[in-house]
Amino acid sequence: MADAVGVPADATWFEVSDTATAYVGLTTRWSGRSGDDLMLVWNEQSGWAVAVEPAPGDALVVLAYFAGTDVVPAPTAVARFVSDVVADGPPRSSAPVFSAQVGRPELAARLAEYSYHAG
Repeated sequence: MADAVGVPADATWFEVSDTATAYVGLTTRWSGRSGDDLMLVWNEQSGWAVAVEPAPGDALVVLAYFAGTDVVPAPTAVARFVSDVVADGPPRSSAPVFSAQVGRPELAARLAEYSYHAG
C-alpha cells in the first residue's frame, strides 16, 4: 500500500498491542489544506481516515473516514479513497462502527500488507 499511495515503506508504522493503530505519512496535499501534512491514520474502532496535523503537537483534524464494512480493507481500496479525498476534497463522513472483532494476530498480519506490499 505504501507504493500505491506513493510513499516509501519507512513512512508507514503500525502497532498491535492493547490498542491497534497505524499511520501512513502521505506526500500528496489537498488544496483545502495545502500547508498541512496529510496522513492516513487507523485504529480498530474507526478504521482508516485521512487527517491533517495543523502544527507539530496539535491534535489531528480528520478530513474523511473510509466508509466500508471491513476494519482492515484492501490496500487498493484505501489508496482509491486517498486519491478521491485529494482530488475532490473530503466527503462528509463520520467514523464507521465495525461490528466484527478481529483478533490481534489477524490484525497484525493484515496491517503488515500496508507496509510491505503495493496492494
